[in-house]
Amino acid sequence: MLRNMFKKTYTKIDTIYRPKAADSDEPSIPQGLWRKCNKCGQPIYVEDVVNNYYVCPKCDGYFRIHAYRRIEMITDEGTFEEWNQEMPFSNPLNFPNYEKKVAAAREKSHLNAAIVTGKAMIEGNPAVIGVCDARFIMSSMGHVVGEKITEAVERATEQKLPVILFACSGGARMQEGIVSLMQMAKTSAALKRHHEAGQLFISVLTDPTTGGVTASFAMLGDIIIAEPHALIGFAGPRVIEQTIGQKLPEGFQRAEFLLEHGFVDMILERKDQKRVIGQILYMHRNHKMTAAELPDGVSDAGTKACAECGVQAERTAWDTVVLSRKANRPTALDYINAVFDEFIEFHGDRYFKDDGAVVGGIALFHGMPVTVIGQQKGKNTKDNIKRNFGMPSPDGYRKALRLMKQAETFGRPVICFVDTPGAFCGLEAEERGQGEAIARNLFEMSDLKVPVLSVVIGEGGSGGALAMAVADEVWMLENAIYSILSPEGFASILYKDSKKAPEAAEVMKVTAADLKKLGLIERIIPEEEPAGTDTLYRIAAAMDQAMTGFFETYLPMSGRELAEHRYQRFRRM
Repeated sequence: MLRNMFKKTYTKIDTIYRPKAADSDEPSIPQGLWRKCNKCGQPIYVEDVVNNYYVCPKCDGYFRIHAYRRIEMITDEGTFEEWNQEMPFSNPLNFPNYEKKVAAAREKSHLNAAIVTGKAMIEGNPAVIGVCDARFIMSSMGHVVGEKITEAVERATEQKLPVILFACSGGARMQEGIVSLMQMAKTSAALKRHHEAGQLFISVLTDPTTGGVTASFAMLGDIIIAEPHALIGFAGPRVIEQTIGQKLPEGFQRAEFLLEHGFVDMILERKDQKRVIGQILYMHRNHKMTAAELPDGVSDAGTKACAECGVQAERTAWDTVVLSRKANRPTALDYINAVFDEFIEFHGDRYFKDDGAVVGGIALFHGMPVTVIGQQKGKNTKDNIKRNFGMPSPDGYRKALRLMKQAETFGRPVICFVDTPGAFCGLEAEERGQGEAIARNLFEMSDLKVPVLSVVIGEGGSGGALAMAVADEVWMLENAIYSILSPEGFASILYKDSKKAPEAAEVMKVTAADLKKLGLIERIIPEEEPAGTDTLYRIAAAMDQAMTGFFETYLPMSGRELAEHRYQRFRRM
């Protein structure tokens, strides 16, 4: 039986623990060598689980891990320096038998409190780290836990270091009553000061993260990462079911649910956490742009070429409209991956939803960290449905603005790729405030204290496009368009006939050449041939060279100068 069940490790067990002649025919397996997975119920080999980062090899279920094991997995060997290992016990309510409960937790976990804090290196990057341990009264947050987190954050702020907190908690420490509740405010206030000092906070949500921890430090990360299938929520599932009197849907309050609803940036498997967190830390350190060599086949004159000459002159405005909408035209993600290195996508608006029509995150441009955001169309029917055909909802604009404000906090330039037929017109968009979301972007982008560049790569439709184009400079690809609304809509309103769209396109002045003449854009990126898979990297090379010049011009400017420059740019229009 065991031979069939444990094929992977049977030979080793059979060799080492071969039964003696007097024994039964079954191998004698030492205690602890095999365990039963409490998620799928299957027998699993303990060594396989350890080697798989404490993830079940049968069902991919995540086991809780001890604080020091987590630290060992996430930090560079020998670099962890623990802080506040011993802290005096506190029983503010004189709760009966509380001392005995804490003493039992200390004996079981060999910890002084439910969290371990300290300083370490992660992939060569310094950081302050805190890890909750569920063995200690379910890592509930009492005075000692709140104090350890607050002191760690304060020291990180003083030393100008990022903070990483791994949350795993049942919520508040009931035995400490209102004192436990106050830890929510205390830890949040410390993180606010850390944020105002321009320092990074990464929150990692593990199973479970609930109650007062969720409603305080755990959800305040500049970047929020969740482990797969982790239970994350304020009220526990049983409490909700008892309150509403019905069973919760499958997957409710799990990490995937929160990603879909815009509350976490990414779900990250445990095996990838050290590498990705190290990469994020590196990209939040100060790195200057390295000198860029002119790519082969691209001249500086070529990057400044005007689309008024050559092929463009032979095309009508309507021809350009058709080209801007072609299904094989490269999308925002295509240009992001072609122009930038090490792109890490972040999700969600932190309010309601992750909108697939807007993508964004951080990347490197010649070694310099930047924030990149794009309006994303699909390449097939399924993808277009996921991306809502490139028409952002309010959630997409709020996601974009969140990433822009994050960029401002950390001094990163912002590059936006504009490609939308317009903001989504739908019942739910109006319910969630489409107009307010677009207006808020215009309001906030006008005053961002970092360089902002917007590039229209396809369709620039109405306010939906402008909401990501309040920039120091706006560029257009040669065969892109930028207009108050679609030519069809314009013709329907003014000519009472949508079939007159080609005539409307001429009158509307929607092409890059038209807008350059009007002084509404600063640069045209040439398309020797219409943009497509074959021409993507030539166009990206031209963008790369032009962006280098843009950054050389705007990076030396102060935040106040940038905001004033942007104000005057639109004041002249």
